[in-house]
Amino acid sequence: MTHDPDSPPRSYAFLLIPGFSTLGFACALDCLSLANHHPSGQRFYSWRLLSETGGPVAAYNGVEVRVDAGLAELDRRETLIVCAGENAGAGSSRAVLDWLRRQTRKGMDFGALSSGTYTLALAGLIGGRRVTTHWEYRTALAELLPDVIMQDTLYAVDGRVFTSAGGAASMDMMLHRVEADYGADLAAWVADQMVYSVPRPESHTQRRSLQPMADVRNPKLQLAMQLMEANLEDPLRPDEIADLVKLSSRQLERLFARYLKTSPKRYYMQLRLEKARNLLRQTGLSVTEICVACGFRSLSHFSKSYRATFGIPPGAQSTDAKAFWRPGGSA
Repeated sequence: MTHDPDSPPRSYAFLLIPGFSTLGFACALDCLSLANHHPSGQRFYSWRLLSETGGPVAAYNGVEVRVDAGLAELDRRETLIVCAGENAGAGSSRAVLDWLRRQTRKGMDFGALSSGTYTLALAGLIGGRRVTTHWEYRTALAELLPDVIMQDTLYAVDGRVFTSAGGAASMDMMLHRVEADYGADLAAWVADQMVYSVPRPESHTQRRSLQPMADVRNPKLQLAMQLMEANLEDPLRPDEIADLVKLSSRQLERLFARYLKTSPKRYYMQLRLEKARNLLRQTGLSVTEICVACGFRSLSHFSKSYRATFGIPPGAQSTDAKAFWRPGGSA
């Protein structure tokens, strides 16, 4: 460690948005807290918790966390982290967004956990930046805010902006920051205290979504699945996919049947319908807009397929779309 014991601790400010993830927040905060328990006796970090009103904030699981202050003025040497989860749009009020713009103009490092990335995007702070968010919110953010460069990674660092998928990934990101601040030895010590022996790198993907239902190790099948996930709005034909992975259509059918117990067509349809469900839950897009975004040429075909898969029509699902604000509306 290269740290002057007489230098002040690095300071963090956590803004808690109602519905935030307790796991992501605790993982991030504990990295800082444990660093201060290092045998050297040095205090490496300080922090304060903020909310819009200055009152306690309820997480998505109902647990309330008391904070130190409301939307207080920050010092440019502080690092700001927006912590969110469910209903990020509802908690991203005009006051919160204006405050974020004012504070980040001071030149501080700032970032987000989970759907806190969405709050930063609403404030106009991450356009053109490489960012990440929890995989469940990724589709909605990418659809509504195309100027944001989305990554399907545990965390992303782009200049003074850092974002995390939340959950346990917050631990990986904060250990990365501890190492950048004070060196690998302190980061390793903190990881050991958290019984986290192998921290994951920034490039690590969030989930095993490309290997569902089986341990798929066939490279051609993996490539076919990746092509499907990358082409949901303008779906490829099964024969086009087979040609791209250098298989015959029959060989591709056999691979899907062997490993996934389904056909390429059914698997592709399921991906598109899952994207539609996420957009219906998390955005204010109309059913027609979502129909187009998921590659359906016919609204009636989309509605029929959606009902057959999820048991309700897409219009019924869209009435619950409260988590995200639609661009053009009021935050």
